[in-house]
Amino acid sequence: MENLVKKMDEALKNRVVIILAVFSAVFFFGTLSSCNSAIRQKAARDKEMAARLALEERTSKYVQEKSALEERAKAKENETEELKVALDATKKALLQNQLVNVSLKEELQKETKLKETLEEDLKQALANGKKFKK
Repeated sequence: MENLVKKMDEALKNRVVIILAVFSAVFFFGTLSSCNSAIRQKAARDKEMAARLALEERTSKYVQEKSALEERAKAKENETEELKVALDATKKALLQNQLVNVSLKEELQKETKLKETLEEDLKQALANGKKFKK
């Protein structure tokens, strides 16, 4: 009977060992699956972070370019305003010069008429002076 008890103890021990081995194998494969899943999730997260960093760098670059372009646009607007002011001043100066030219032409025409009149008077005086001499 003792033999039977020993065999039952051994059979029970073997069953416990087998059950523990099955549980160990299940837990081992569960651990491997969990590690594999964690590795995939980490890789996906790292890929997403790299994409976010790249997008952030591009956004930063675009913001800098936008600022530079806005500054250039403001500089061009200021330059345009300065050129408009200079153009207006030049137009005013040109208009004044044209008015002076018109005035000078009129004065020249008056002087020319006066000269012609004086020349006619001088010719007549010379002609009259020659008549008196004879």
